[in-house]
Amino acid sequence: MSCRPITIFAMTDGLHVAVSAARSGFMSDERSETPEAMEFVGNAGQGEGAEPSAVQVGSDGVDQGTGALSSGSEPQQTQGSHAEDTEKAEAAPASSEQEKEDIGNDVDYTQAIPSFSAGDMVKGTVVHIDRDGVLVDVGTKSEGIVPPREMGSPEIDGKPVEVGDKIDVYVIGTDEQDGNLILSKKRADFEKAWQRVIDAKETGRILTAMVTDRVKGGLVVDLGIRGFIPASHVGSGKVRNLDRYVGQSLPLKVIEVDKDRRKVVLSHRIAVEEERERQRQATLQSLAEGQVRTGIVRRITDYGAFIDLGGVDGLLHISEMSWTRVDHPSKVVKQGERIHVMVLKVDPEANRISLGLRQILPDPWNEVPKKYHVGDIVKGTISRIVPFGAFVQLEEGIEGIIPNSELSYRRVNKPESVVKVGEEVEVKVIDISPEERRMTLSKRQAEPIPEPERPKEREHGRQSRRDPDRITIGDVLDEDDRAALTSRSRRGTKAKAEAEAEAAADAEERELMYEQDEE
Repeated sequence: MSCRPITIFAMTDGLHVAVSAARSGFMSDERSETPEAMEFVGNAGQGEGAEPSAVQVGSDGVDQGTGALSSGSEPQQTQGSHAEDTEKAEAAPASSEQEKEDIGNDVDYTQAIPSFSAGDMVKGTVVHIDRDGVLVDVGTKSEGIVPPREMGSPEIDGKPVEVGDKIDVYVIGTDEQDGNLILSKKRADFEKAWQRVIDAKETGRILTAMVTDRVKGGLVVDLGIRGFIPASHVGSGKVRNLDRYVGQSLPLKVIEVDKDRRKVVLSHRIAVEEERERQRQATLQSLAEGQVRTGIVRRITDYGAFIDLGGVDGLLHISEMSWTRVDHPSKVVKQGERIHVMVLKVDPEANRISLGLRQILPDPWNEVPKKYHVGDIVKGTISRIVPFGAFVQLEEGIEGIIPNSELSYRRVNKPESVVKVGEEVEVKVIDISPEERRMTLSKRQAEPIPEPERPKEREHGRQSRRDPDRITIGDVLDEDDRAALTSRSRRGTKAKAEAEAEAAADAEERELMYEQDEE
């Protein structure tokens, strides 16, 4: 029988035997032939990177030149064995390369390929999309398939699913024909939604969901699963028209979860209250007097408006809305309007915040000294009437007062008997105090001075002096009559004193008027 040597390779991770050449021909039945020669090549025990060594194995032992143990004496080499050894040594590098290939072919790669069973949640990459479904690479020998009915939402974060996207899928089972995994994105989304709701219940996190329907007793929302909001937990809890919430996205707090019964109960009211309290604390910490903040008009009253600054309300008093007098806050601001206001005062203990609107508007009184001077004749409109006089609006933000004593040359007890609201009048500027934001006007001084009427008694007196023969009243009066006339004269003197006292009272009234107007 002809034979060729067998090469044995010894690697650092063990021994590997490979047949370097196949026998040629058939093995003879003769038992006396020399056994097949073997060659040992390796570096076992020599450390990483050592050169492999070759050992010629014969029928009676191992070549002693390699340092290996031998059970017999050194074999006798046949003729031509030295030439064969030389050929084998030259072929050793090629054998090493072949060895690596053989080792790679013998590795069991099936142990590195993951296997999944029904009920597993895995993440994969979309590799193909067609009408039959979506192929997903989940790391197995072949792709898994998501049938169209198991796709559920064809979007990820609002975008259509495309090749290359990573998606979560649920393992339904294995196709009996080709062994591919049957996957479900819809079921994976369902399980993720439940886990998200459960986590939100445990951590107290606020969720956002769209209202899809109005049902008896509350609202239905879509969380990926069905959620229910009782009517008492919608808005302030006293909302009657629930239909207006359909189609809106609401912040929600999970108050009850029961996965076995597929039950999720949520509260919009608690979520809003918690969010407002969080904003309130943050706003209070950042508020400071003199700041200009943006707010929303939440409520209007007769004395002002409440402005939401972000979780906390401040009062914008009617006196702080404009530089001019405001009849009602609704004439300056509207409910729901977004406005800029200045923070005037903050009292955290009393939970009070005072706001101003006029402080951020131009002050028209800054231009008054340039535009108006004492003695100027100007036109204006009667804006309001008070017991002690009438206010005249000269321009936006500028008002002056006409005291009763300056309305007419005759005595005036009721201003409305002389002027009416909305009437245009011509007045004279008699006093200006920009620092006190006060201007005094006179209507009578802007009018021509009327000619005084002559008393009839004096006229008769003049005539009697011209005619000495004319008899006077005094000539015909007796003593009692003259006493009566004297008494009447005294009463006239008293009336004059009273008139002077009234003039002083008018001056006091003017001062009181300005003080009341400033308040």
